[in-house]
Parts: sequence; C-alpha cells; structure tokens
Amino acid sequence: MANQKRFIAGAVCPRCAAMDRVRTWEQNGMRYRDCVSCDFFEQLPIEDETPPELDTRISQSQTAPASPQDDLQPVRILDPGPSKR
Repeated sequence: MANQKRFIAGAVCPRCAAMDRVRTWEQNGMRYRDCVSCDFFEQLPIEDETPPELDTRISQSQTAPASPQDDLQPVRILDPGPSKR
C-alpha cells in the first residue's frame, strides 16, 4: 500500500510543536505530511535522484587516497651517552 499513513517517531509539528503527531504518506508521485493535532498539511514532490553523500573521514579517504609516503617520517635514535651515577 503506497498511500498508507505512518507516524514519524520523534517528529515535531512545525505549526503546533506537538511531538509524535506528524504522519506521512506517498500518493501519485507526491509525499504528504500532516499533523493530527492541528491543521498543518504539507505536500512535497518525490525526488528521483539521491542526494549527494556527505563528506566523512571514510568517504574522503576513498575519494582521495593518501600516498603512503605522506605519513613517513624518519626516526632518529639518540645516544644518551654514558650514564652518570
């Protein structure tokens, strides 16, 4: 059932600020939402394209791999000299 109305858990109505009173459904290529506590009603077109992925540490490392040479640093071993007791 494409037009079954479902409540959105934790959603707050933009008009009356009631929580858990907003429901949503899809019908004929449109997405609807309304509030059962007040007369709030909104319709939005359903977009076919997916939104771009947000940049995260993981997605950035996949898109721009770092060269292994970038993280290399020479190590110096220091001679502390003879111990003084």
